[in-house]
Amino acid sequence: MAQDDSAEWNTDDDLYFEIDNFQSSSKSSSPVVTSSDHMFATLLDMGFSDDVIARAIQENGPNAETSAIIDTISKYSMNCEPSSSKSKTINHFLAMGFDEEKIIKAIHKHGEENMEEIANALLSSEADMKEEDNIDWSDSDDDDEKDPDSFDSCNPLSSLVKMGFSELEASLAIERCGDNVSIADLADFICASQIARESDEFHTDPEEQKPTQNIKKKRKEPRPSANDQLICLPNPMIGFGVPNEAMFITHRDLPALARAPPYFYYENVACAPKGVWETISSHLYDIAPEFVDSKYICAAARKRGYVHNLPISNRYQIQPAPKLTIQEALPHIGIRWPTWDTRTKLNCILTVHASAQTTKRIRLALEAHTGEPSEATKRYVIEQCRRWNLVWVGKNKVAPLDGEETESLLGFPKYHTRGGGMSNTDRLKSLGNSFQVDTVAYHLSVLKPLFPDGINVLSLFTGIGGGEVALHRLQIPMKTVVAVEISKKNRTILKDFWGQTNQKGVLEEIEDVRDLTKDKIVELMKRFGGFDLVIGGSPCNNLAGGNRVNRSGLEGEQSSLFFEYCRILDVVRETTMQMRRS
Repeated sequence: MAQDDSAEWNTDDDLYFEIDNFQSSSKSSSPVVTSSDHMFATLLDMGFSDDVIARAIQENGPNAETSAIIDTISKYSMNCEPSSSKSKTINHFLAMGFDEEKIIKAIHKHGEENMEEIANALLSSEADMKEEDNIDWSDSDDDDEKDPDSFDSCNPLSSLVKMGFSELEASLAIERCGDNVSIADLADFICASQIARESDEFHTDPEEQKPTQNIKKKRKEPRPSANDQLICLPNPMIGFGVPNEAMFITHRDLPALARAPPYFYYENVACAPKGVWETISSHLYDIAPEFVDSKYICAAARKRGYVHNLPISNRYQIQPAPKLTIQEALPHIGIRWPTWDTRTKLNCILTVHASAQTTKRIRLALEAHTGEPSEATKRYVIEQCRRWNLVWVGKNKVAPLDGEETESLLGFPKYHTRGGGMSNTDRLKSLGNSFQVDTVAYHLSVLKPLFPDGINVLSLFTGIGGGEVALHRLQIPMKTVVAVEISKKNRTILKDFWGQTNQKGVLEEIEDVRDLTKDKIVELMKRFGGFDLVIGGSPCNNLAGGNRVNRSGLEGEQSSLFFEYCRILDVVRETTMQMRRS
């Protein structure tokens, strides 16, 4: 549902993308790097050593495309043969990405023939340093190395520092999330921040630089709120209840201004910067957000907050119900899954993949063992798999989720994003920025008895149509959908879905939200008889807790579209009242 595809919404923001996809994208669009310094820094952040980068740049020239440099580096790694100056053992571990000085020290200590001991020493050293490599711990319910919740809950700051986080990171996380949040969720908040701190540098889409997307708006003063306290994230994050938990809330007192139709539904990442949720709530009639982690509904985590005025009683889950574990959701990978990888849940679906270098390092680490991997190797591999949602595709082989697997986990039909001019990178970005359909459908299910003859929907920042897919799967007829989405590729995906599912209603697509003026909204409402539901969310990682470079909250260029949502909603509600009076 993102208008800006680079947005994670969150926490779940991005850093690296798979080298193969990067090469494919680069060759098709031919982005020439204009600064060798910028290229050097970018490649360093992708995990390559400075000497290898310098050698590749020298070989290709400073004005070469980044993809050509990566091709050359990959050849170095894949064809790493013993030389007169380095032994085969040194070259083996250099190809895995370890520091040469550490390799030599480990060889001196354990002997050149003891490959497993050398690997264990290097992996243990990596784990102790905790790598400053944009980590995401995972929302998995297991942790072979250390369960974050097993740390001292009475002193979360000390526990987080012991886990390898800085005091500043730990303090900010505790301040934002509150003292009553578990160590696991605090660690997740910090790691989500790390994993996306440079996402904008890696994901500048030419379309996103168009002037039509640079919607700048000054931050509005919050409306007076009855609740001046900071909104803290609950634990567990199950909102008013989820299908597989016993706790349910069936009644809430909405502010008087929010009780009148139409219904509205707004989503944003749960772990937003301090003050964001307070501002969102104050601009949406002081409704307290409902926080839900989709790991309670499907096999992948997705922490989101929802501000809405929907009823909350008599919710039901769409059928067939989504599978709750990785092994159930992706049964074809079960036979390849080692017993020591005890993950049952995937992390939040990000908008990027692990690099090919990451999966290669894992393979080489495992191949260094003739039998069962050492405990150090297992810890290293599982940590990497959790960071990047890697699944097993063969002996010693892990890979990122493919497009169809990601669609399934997010509740979309198979091949929903295939075609329409979408590259693999495009698909991943759009899926990573979308609704988790099963979660949203659970909330929207209350609308079915209210609109038996069909519903009129205004869908803002539609993305690939997660809200529309949810309504379709609920079998709620869509009489009219006015969808606002700036990405042409995303609009094509929605249009294809509309035709393939034989929708009988009207789909009207609008490219730029600024074209939805007050006069245009009134004209649309008179033409279609009003809107019953206004659905949308902020399409920008400026609102995400994970964006540490330009995390500017609601003042960011794209996240300011939240105020466009509020503006449009106010016009719709005012016009609805006028239409009813007349």
